[in-house]
Amino acid sequence: MKVAVLGAGSIGCFVGGAWQAAGLDVAFIGRDSIGAAIADHGLTLTDFSGWRVRLAPEEIAFSTKAATLKEADVILLTVKSTGTAAAAKEIGRHARKGATVISFQNGVSNAETLRGLLGKRFEIVQAMVPFNTAYLGDGRFHKGVAGDLVAADVPITRKLSERIGGGPARLRLAANMPEVAWGKLLINLNNAVNALSGRTLLEQLRERDYRRVVAASMVEALAVLEAAGIEPAKIGPVPPRLLPHVIGAPNLIFNSLFLKIQKIDARARSSMYDDLAAGRPTEIDYLNGEVVALGRKVGRKTPVNEAIVSLIRQREAGVEHLWSPADLRAHVLEGAKIAPLFGY
Repeated sequence: MKVAVLGAGSIGCFVGGAWQAAGLDVAFIGRDSIGAAIADHGLTLTDFSGWRVRLAPEEIAFSTKAATLKEADVILLTVKSTGTAAAAKEIGRHARKGATVISFQNGVSNAETLRGLLGKRFEIVQAMVPFNTAYLGDGRFHKGVAGDLVAADVPITRKLSERIGGGPARLRLAANMPEVAWGKLLINLNNAVNALSGRTLLEQLRERDYRRVVAASMVEALAVLEAAGIEPAKIGPVPPRLLPHVIGAPNLIFNSLFLKIQKIDARARSSMYDDLAAGRPTEIDYLNGEVVALGRKVGRKTPVNEAIVSLIRQREAGVEHLWSPADLRAHVLEGAKIAPLFGY
């Protein structure tokens, strides 16, 4: 079974490298800068638990050319959601008919987008990455948050799961991937707040006013999902309906209990923070923007998520402003009493 990673950045290099270390035949397709770093230093993978693997430069098949896809039985798609259409074009041009494309991307709509663009030539599998991975330079990628990869339960993913076994990139299978994707999106609503804060995830999450904004966006999203008849799956230790109340809990409770359960490395930041720092377009339309779009579809107002989308749009346009906890809460939640009993 030959595996190709299309979009070998932080997530793609970590997952592909861990799968190669587990014995799979993996090729990587990504940017020149990542390829050059791996050619000089090899590929080093670490996680918050102390796990470490290094693959030497000569062990890594890295290319910047999508023609590599022609040999792949399985394509791991790890490009940003903003690049899905372009990636589908490369897959359609170079990959062999019948290959499986596994979408390890944020948001809830990429698998359907791929099916619409690629037709029946390929098997499209929806999947989910619950953890954050940071690029530390010199070919080093660090998994800073606990969690297992999840993919739709189909024959090819069963084989992959067996081959991969345990480890930090093990693969769990699920029969309800749309609900899993919405459950993950609820958690990802923190990404924008982290990006607006300019802080690490731990630093940001320790501040209750930041968490109150996240909690309010979750309450709003849950109301929209209920109106749409969608029940998000549980991702992590807290059920979706309780998640905003845990996130918005007083510091004494949240910092002493939840942060001990949810392993987060001190270096971890959201992918949206990294995108803004690098001057790249963010995935805001595929996170908070999905809540706004579904709200319009079902006739529900979404002022909190709309305000967050607007602030990220300003940052993308070049407005350099890092929000303090109190200022962000005041700006986003002003006049929006989502759950007054809980303080947001």
